[in-house]
Amino acid sequence: MKSIAVRSGFSIKRACVMPLLLGVLSLSMTNPAFAEGEQMLRTVTVTGMGTESIPTSISQVQLGVEVQGKTAEEVQQEAARRSSAVVELLRSRSVDKLQTAGIYLSPTYDYTDGQQKLTGYTATNSVSFRIATDRAGTLLDDAVKAGATRIDSVSFVAEDSAISTAQKQAIREATQDAQEQAEAALSALGLQRKDIVSIQVNGAAPPMPLYARQERAMAAMADSPAPTPVVGGEQEVQASVTLQISY
Repeated sequence: MKSIAVRSGFSIKRACVMPLLLGVLSLSMTNPAFAEGEQMLRTVTVTGMGTESIPTSISQVQLGVEVQGKTAEEVQQEAARRSSAVVELLRSRSVDKLQTAGIYLSPTYDYTDGQQKLTGYTATNSVSFRIATDRAGTLLDDAVKAGATRIDSVSFVAEDSAISTAQKQAIREATQDAQEQAEAALSALGLQRKDIVSIQVNGAAPPMPLYARQERAMAAMADSPAPTPVVGGEQEVQASVTLQISY
């Protein structure tokens, strides 16, 4: 009786397990879609680069007035007077994007024998603006005559329309470069290019401004009676495009 019970239990367990295993095998063998999809999506991914050079024709300038004196009221009033004269000149020359860049008033100290002594105040007012580069040199000279005592920065940028055109052209060049790379790689492997599966335009960011060296500009203003030379340069607009191409 004991041996019969053991055989009966073993027989029941096998009867339950076998159908389950057969069902799993049947599902994997009759669902080949993953393998087919993998074959259909053979792709090559390439990234192309495009670069366009454009001339800078606009100068972005920041200049201002710095005044030192004994009292805060004294230096602030003098800075305001000189700044007003400079702003009036800039407006008369029809500069673009004229705005206040900073207004500062701070005490100055003398440190002697480990002691701090208030000696006066320093006021600084600054403005920024844009002007055509071929007019910038003369304007800088006139601004100094009007009361400006600081030229904080001069940078060069291209016109917005030129940048926009260059961005589009750089994207075209990047796309063409990516296609040529894909064709070269596939041809070397004896493969045929098919369709473009995806396109990613990584962008054509506006170029960074080119900065003039301040010490050179100040030296030229101090040493030469002729208008201060202000010469721009070229900026590069770059773009990249990534293509995924089937084969």
